[in-house]
Amino acid sequence: MPAASFQNLKLLVVEDNHHMRLLLRGLLASLGVRDILEAAHGEGAMALLRDHKCDLILTDLAMKPMDGLEFTREVRTSKLSPNPFVPIIMVTGHTEMHQVQAARDAGVTEFVAKPVTAKNLFARIAEIIERPRPFVRCQSYFGPDRRRRNVDNYTGPWRRQDDLQDIAVQ
Repeated sequence: MPAASFQNLKLLVVEDNHHMRLLLRGLLASLGVRDILEAAHGEGAMALLRDHKCDLILTDLAMKPMDGLEFTREVRTSKLSPNPFVPIIMVTGHTEMHQVQAARDAGVTEFVAKPVTAKNLFARIAEIIERPRPFVRCQSYFGPDRRRRNVDNYTGPWRRQDDLQDIAVQ
């Protein structure tokens, strides 16, 4: 996908470290993104989202007073959220499995480990554009479908309507 494909995207960068915001802005500009908003924390980002329509959000995990997980849950589930379906990429140095799972369970669409590169960032944005995932709403979760692939030999419980339809066709 050429960088020109990204020139019409409007992105919001939510990062408490000023130097990291500058780095992300530079990487995004190198990918062709022209319209970039910035917030130093989740509360500021929520205010920006109410006033500006964004196509994609990049957020850090560890921020105060509202961290990236809380911010993501706020975007996904708050009655005040202007777009609970907006794709969210978490960009963080906290890559332990429990933190990746917590981000996924909060409703993060994609995950990029720091140190971030233009190649990794490009791949995650392209993934969102080329293969958007359907959203799932249940009692304890709202966000992109957390399943990345269908497993042919899966024998566990079927939980989604389309799973049951697939079984009926076989």
